Amino acid sequence: MHWISIIFIALASNLDNLGIGISFGIRSTRIPALSNGIIAVITMLGTYVSVTLGEYMTAYMSGFAANLLGAFMILFIGFWGIVSSRRRAQAPEPSAAGGHSLIDVIHQPATADVDLNKVISWKEALTLGLALALNNMATGFGAGATGVSPLWTTVAAGLFSIVFISCGTRIGLMAAKTWVSQYADLIGGVLLILIGIYEMVA
Repeated sequence: MHWISIIFIALASNLDNLGIGISFGIRSTRIPALSNGIIAVITMLGTYVSVTLGEYMTAYMSGFAANLLGAFMILFIGFWGIVSSRRRAQAPEPSAAGGHSLIDVIHQPATADVDLNKVISWKEALTLGLALALNNMATGFGAGATGVSPLWTTVAAGLFSIVFISCGTRIGLMAAKTWVSQYADLIGGVLLILIGIYEMVA
């Protein structure tokens, strides 16, 4: 079993969750346990579906070809994450106004607190969880193509989601700015590139 890949894929796909937690913490916005759990469940569902689809897509290919395809996909997603980090660094801060659509939340997850009451409700958690899950679908698809276990990748993704959002919020409450929130895309991109290289040579 690709335990190293499973752990690092779950880690890379949840760095956004850590960054979002930090971002909310900086704004003194709380994410209650129920909301955190909802986000984790949606993350797990998205991970399972995408990994399973990637696995089925390669069912009619040789093991070597499927693994190579998945590795290249993960490499591409990693490079795209690095490019996105540069674009995000140049983008303006999200507006504080409420009423954001799902598309807005996908591009700027920190806008999920629609009513601006400094608490992410379970309804807002549904939108935030869906946005984060959609952002990670391509990574899960590529991971499935490399042959990682859908079950264990899903479990790992859920655990990292809960821990990262919880820890991120606490870190954000203690710090005005942290490098993790600023470089989540860059770090995630580098991790995915390393995973892609590992899958090619393993």
